[in-house]
Amino acid sequence: MRPPNPPYPPPHPPPSERSAELRRRFAEQARSERPDLSALCLLVAAQADGTLDEAGIDAAEIELDELAGRLPFRPGGPRSWAVALRELLGDRCGFRGSAADYQRLESSLLHEVLRRRRGLPILLSVVWMEVARRAGAPVYGVALPGHFVVGFGPPEEQVLADPFDGGRVLAGSDAEVLVAGATGASLDPSMLRPADPLEVVQRILNNVRVWATARPERSDVGLWAVELALLLPSHPARLRYERAQLLVQRGDFVEGAGELEAYAGVVAAVDEVAADRLRQQAQAARARLN
Repeated sequence: MRPPNPPYPPPHPPPSERSAELRRRFAEQARSERPDLSALCLLVAAQADGTLDEAGIDAAEIELDELAGRLPFRPGGPRSWAVALRELLGDRCGFRGSAADYQRLESSLLHEVLRRRRGLPILLSVVWMEVARRAGAPVYGVALPGHFVVGFGPPEEQVLADPFDGGRVLAGSDAEVLVAGATGASLDPSMLRPADPLEVVQRILNNVRVWATARPERSDVGLWAVELALLLPSHPARLRYERAQLLVQRGDFVEGAGELEAYAGVVAAVDEVAADRLRQQAQAARARLN
């Protein structure tokens, strides 16, 4: 049995029965023929925040619908769409980000981003994409290294906008500057391809895991983020090792040891020495029960 969660500041996760139902729905949605991005993001948010019930999920979807209804009807080409979204979401509604948003778990939760009008670049981009999609715009996410933006139109007419900067429409070398500032690398054309919904969700969960890693006392957050990521159809096998470490860290030595041994079985096919180290870690975890 896992130890009870300490009285951390909110948001608090839901009860175990609700959590299991959310995970079932998340896995089902992730494996559907056309995964729904807003639905997946709201299921992630509900896993983080036990106060987000079905009425709250519906209210978030309705707000996205209402925002889409405030856009002009078919304003024109890709740039006209980008400008229309900036004027509505950035200028009139005040959606944007700041450095402080990187310190808040709420910045990765869609319902909180809709409420606060603040969030990480990728969650603000989800708002842009979901509002624009509902209005019929040719929109998609663009996962630049270190910064997420939104794209409009086909590759030959692509227009980029930065929701974190209030929807500023990028021009000239702006995208190159963003990539260089975040990673020091040059912009490669392959970086401008559309990101599919599951890539977006995986990146959101990565952000949550990074947030939790910097706060060891919030290993509960890191654990559910890893466990949701493991439900995606495609995920790094090493996430199983991360889950095992978190279980041991939280005092669940038996399940953590079992996960280490299972991962050792995967690793053994390519690196028996590494597999032996994992088995030793599993043995050490079990020894901590004594």
